[in-house]
Amino acid sequence: MNEFYEQIRRSLQKKYRRSITGKFNKALKIYKLVNEGDRVAVCISGGKDSWLTAVLFKELKKYSDVPFDVKYIVMDPGYNEENRRLIEENAKLLDIPVQIFESNIFDAVHEIPNSPCYLCARMRRGYLYSYAKELGCNKIALGHHYDDVIETTLMGLLYGAQMQGMMPKLHSTNFEGMELIRPLYLIREEDIISWRDTNGLKFLRCACRFTEKSEQNEELSKRKEIKMLIRQLKTKNPDVEKCIFASLENVNIDTVLAYKTKGKKHYFLDNYDKD
Repeated sequence: MNEFYEQIRRSLQKKYRRSITGKFNKALKIYKLVNEGDRVAVCISGGKDSWLTAVLFKELKKYSDVPFDVKYIVMDPGYNEENRRLIEENAKLLDIPVQIFESNIFDAVHEIPNSPCYLCARMRRGYLYSYAKELGCNKIALGHHYDDVIETTLMGLLYGAQMQGMMPKLHSTNFEGMELIRPLYLIREEDIISWRDTNGLKFLRCACRFTEKSEQNEELSKRKEIKMLIRQLKTKNPDVEKCIFASLENVNIDTVLAYKTKGKKHYFLDNYDKD
């Protein structure tokens, strides 16, 4: 173990024991994310969230009472040389044995009008599932965190006209036997940023060609608008984030006009006159 990684490990055991390590372990337990015999592919995009996920799984593998296996995979969708080099350097720095495979996703979505982010995300997911399955894995772990959950919930409500949360785990509909898990589900983004900066780490942000050429689009993105909205709401209600998150566990179907389950839509009138 290199000296720098020992510093990283100590910070997670001490300074971030409650805010990161404790919440990581809590999510694993209450959502049953890792079980005996699992083979988990930790998907590393190069950003702070996925690298933290990799480090946490590395430590979990050492000390967990639950026997499982883990692989660390990086998909290169067409990074420039500088970004590819940064990923490789961080893998060495954090002592993570990554397996890198390549795709042409950036080329495929580059000419799509407006933002190609949705299509890019779907294609990435497919490549990751496919490669993880080739490695014998039954789960892929992504780095979505607590703030992603509440922001996605509000984005769906305000821009998508739907009440839809981001689940801590999902069965894949296209890759039989595969499951997606989100181990950072309870961890705040501010704590991830603090962990990164405290340890002097440098990670990728979005490295696609679209955002490289359009900073204005990035600044006006819907997610950034939602972040600003939540920040404003917090000035009036400091617990607003907790309330949004808790609302996903307190849905009262009796007061909802309609809802979907397993692709089928149900209206409140369906059973309105039935006891």
